Amino acid sequence: MIAEQADACTFAPIIQIHPTLRCNLRCLHCYSESSPRQKDSLSTETIIGTLDAAWRQGYRTASFSGGEPTLSSDLGGMLRHAKALGMRTTVTSNGMRLSAERLDTFATHTDVLAISLDGAPATHDRMRDCPGAFDRMAANLEAVRASGVQFGFIFTLTLHNADEIAWAADFALSQGAKLFQIHPLEEVGRAFETLSGRRPDAVECAFAYLEAEAIRARFGGKLFVQLDLFHRDLVARLPDRFYADQALTFAPHLAQCVSPIVLEADGTVSPIGYGFGRRYAIGCVRDRSLDDLAGEWIAEVYPAFRALCARVYGEACRPSPLPFLNWFEMLQLASLETADALQ
Repeated sequence: MIAEQADACTFAPIIQIHPTLRCNLRCLHCYSESSPRQKDSLSTETIIGTLDAAWRQGYRTASFSGGEPTLSSDLGGMLRHAKALGMRTTVTSNGMRLSAERLDTFATHTDVLAISLDGAPATHDRMRDCPGAFDRMAANLEAVRASGVQFGFIFTLTLHNADEIAWAADFALSQGAKLFQIHPLEEVGRAFETLSGRRPDAVECAFAYLEAEAIRARFGGKLFVQLDLFHRDLVARLPDRFYADQALTFAPHLAQCVSPIVLEADGTVSPIGYGFGRRYAIGCVRDRSLDDLAGEWIAEVYPAFRALCARVYGEACRPSPLPFLNWFEMLQLASLETADALQ
């Protein structure tokens, strides 16, 4: 488990792209507050230019989400361009628009398709705030399999659904999935209002860890299982993976400084995660190219970002009876607290 988490930390540098915040759903746990009424979106030209710059800056994986990325006007063209650069590509979707015709436009340029799955049908529909959401997603899985794209499911872990992990993993394997990812709920975005107090506690996280280990043992290599939590022993042993070692004195490329970066639908490029504290933003690609923004950020903001990471790392390494932590959530919340303190 710890070794797999270490591998995840060292994965090819990632740029996450949110082409649009428009979505056909209004999910209770959405960190970006996407909905059918959202207007923010980026042009294909802006995204392609940012992909070019991201490649020059050392990023080797382009991950498309949103919003619902299939609502973007040219998802296939963006993915095709990323693949032409040599990038690995992923798409995250709620699965409800994955018709055979739509899959034809982007599946051949996608390395991994991740589909949201929040538990058994009733639980899934409740989280999606949409009766029938599970059935509509499941009805498209035959087309997904026929497309030939490798796919998996992302399960959002809350305070009350850990008992559905095994069911969801069984469903994933039965549908031909190769990946099952367990991602703890983070109380940001819409979830801050609609699911307050529902993030998994230490008991649920420990149970999720045991369930993940049981699924690995039961399925062998048939299903790759990823739990988006870090063991404190790993954090303490590998400070460089958490930006808490001695900072580079000279970094010619942004990917040497931070991964992932996130291109948000308003053009803002953030380090680490969507909505990261704006004090640490890399800049807006509507105004300037990522190449220009990168050099300025490394010179002027990177030291403060590293100081933030070091502080959170210190908190993560304090003695605790709880073995697991959500490093990215801790860092995100700290970035927002810092921004509030400066106002």
